[in-house]
Amino acid sequence: MPALPFDAVIFDCDGVLVDSEPITNRVLAEMLGELGWNISTRETMRHFVGKTVRDEAALIESHTGFRLTAQWLEQFRARRNAALEAELLGVTGAPLAVKTLHEALGGVIAVASGADRHKVEMQLAKVGIFEYFEGRIFSGHEMPRNKPHPDVYLAAAGGLEVNPARCAIVEDTVTGATAGLAAGATVFGYCPDAAGHSHAEAMRSTGVAAIFHDMAELPAVLARWRSA
Repeated sequence: MPALPFDAVIFDCDGVLVDSEPITNRVLAEMLGELGWNISTRETMRHFVGKTVRDEAALIESHTGFRLTAQWLEQFRARRNAALEAELLGVTGAPLAVKTLHEALGGVIAVASGADRHKVEMQLAKVGIFEYFEGRIFSGHEMPRNKPHPDVYLAAAGGLEVNPARCAIVEDTVTGATAGLAAGATVFGYCPDAAGHSHAEAMRSTGVAAIFHDMAELPAVLARWRSA
């Protein structure tokens, strides 16, 4: 492929590399229903995609009267992980895009996710792309602040020893795009027009560099950016 105008590519995970949001939010809807908040999977995606359950504790308490505990969060993660282990699929086109960019950049790619490390590593292994990111996986749970703050993207750029301004970031939510832009990187918005992803109009409003709809197109989208 043509030379890339970036020194590194950093991927979000959920919704970009793996199709996890419908599964995770179905489990969340079930557990919120058990607390008395009768909410659909689609509604949970509208409220929670791009955010952590822990960070939305006040919203959950306002609808249920239940204050989230460490035990409840542990139960949620266990039920979520079991469902992901059984059902998770990769985003169509993502494995080839990752392999192509890994080769083109000499392995200088990373994942920077707002999710906990176990979930990210388990998901990458489940869809067969963990080898491309081993040792270069960054979790917002381990940062002072999670997305939409830039901490996890700054940590990823630092771990790759690349100036954030020379990084391309691939995101599918306004929350994540805001984090990437705040880090000083060039953000590309993956918008497949499906539930669980921010709409293209909302992504454009953040100032992303470009919108694309098919993950298989990503290497070409990044290569073309040189002339933009």
